Amino acid sequence: MDATIRPAQPQELEHLRAVEVAAGAPFRDLGMDPIADDAPPSTVVLQSALERGGLWVIEDAGAVAGYLMDDVVDGEPHLEQVSVHPDHARRGLGARLVEDLVARARADGHRAVTLTTFVDVPWNGPYYARLGFRPLADDEIGPGLRAVRNAEIARGLDRWPRTAMRRELRGS
Repeated sequence: MDATIRPAQPQELEHLRAVEVAAGAPFRDLGMDPIADDAPPSTVVLQSALERGGLWVIEDAGAVAGYLMDDVVDGEPHLEQVSVHPDHARRGLGARLVEDLVARARADGHRAVTLTTFVDVPWNGPYYARLGFRPLADDEIGPGLRAVRNAEIARGLDRWPRTAMRRELRGS
């Protein structure tokens, strides 16, 4: 596969926003129009992620096809967002971005990677389960991840079932 993962560049931020808009469109097919209509991360948010080293892109045949934004929550890497433009979908690019985050986390000695996602959207909860993530019970959610979930609830994202998930890195 002719795909390369690398840190994002400042001049790519508007393109990443366009990728996010395009990647959100399939939510309409599930009756989740508010999610499809949700604004992409602002250039300020993307710039902040870039500056902390948490913004990665994947190039497919020389074009930026997707991105992953990560941060640290409760002391562990947290996958904030991964999006692939529909023109490049179903080629394993999103999984490659996730596996790159996992490899970086493992190399840095972390125990796990977390994320939050929609439970029933095929390219969300079931997809991440196939990548080795498991839903967390309420008593497994740390204060930082709980704050992420509370912010999602405040934004109305729990109109559709959501969950926090974790992938253990030891032995995976």
